[in-house]
Amino acid sequence: MPALEFFETIRFDEKLLNAEMDRAIQAIENGKVLFFPNLKFILNEQETEFLTPNTLDAKSKNISYDHRRQQLKGTSCKVEKAAYLQAMMHRFCESSQKLVATILPQYQPHIHIARTSFRPAEIEGRVTSFKKDDTRLHVDAFPATPNQGTRILRVFSNVNPLGKPRVWRLGEPFEKVARQFLPRIKKPFPGSRCLLHKVGLTKSYRTLYDHYMLQMHDQMKADINYQQTAEQETIHFPAGGTWIVMTDQVSHAAMSGQHLFEQTIHLPVTGMAQPELSPLKILERLTEQKLV
Repeated sequence: MPALEFFETIRFDEKLLNAEMDRAIQAIENGKVLFFPNLKFILNEQETEFLTPNTLDAKSKNISYDHRRQQLKGTSCKVEKAAYLQAMMHRFCESSQKLVATILPQYQPHIHIARTSFRPAEIEGRVTSFKKDDTRLHVDAFPATPNQGTRILRVFSNVNPLGKPRVWRLGEPFEKVARQFLPRIKKPFPGSRCLLHKVGLTKSYRTLYDHYMLQMHDQMKADINYQQTAEQETIHFPAGGTWIVMTDQVSHAAMSGQHLFEQTIHLPVTGMAQPELSPLKILERLTEQKLV
């Protein structure tokens, strides 16, 4: 079972002892969640005004920020307020980078900083298709953005002003999940993955790895019996807490909670301390073939 690895860190740039950094990298690569219950992302008075679902536009469930393009999407805020919102999200992006650089310094030369998101809406009760239903156990894989084996590392901070926790379920180890669902997955039709990229349905080429991961994501969410009977535990991440997790490896479901920051960071498998523990290498071993 995945579990939490606790750290007493109280600042995003807090230096750790070598033994603590070793503990962190061993834990996260073995499918644990690095949990910082006292690491709070502090908002100023002006920023607390964004803690309302009204910050979202009518079509979005999250607000996203691309630091490379300085681009904000998914918000109803205009001009000056949008600028303050963007500045807040940029600050979380920078804070997340500092945290990863201090607790997982081995990754620093290899990581690629992706999008930042702010999630001011309540998860519980959201109506959506089963594939988009994140209250169902799943490992992360995305239909339009193949990652070709690159790890998905995410930093989360719960900033709920009423002290409400972010409630997750954590499921079975990745290899156990893969052994159960791989036999159900059919091979892709010849030429289909090239066609998807050619017509613009995927932003990059969907490798065999991406195919297996996406099918596993969908099969997990579609299997109601699995959702109910798989070995799992419920975790309450408190307001004022932060956690780091490899969401392509850790089976997870977000059950309830409101007002969350999230930073996505991509890590090549070659940047890991133990590449053999990655989903890519596990799937290649189980399928006995190269997947990227």
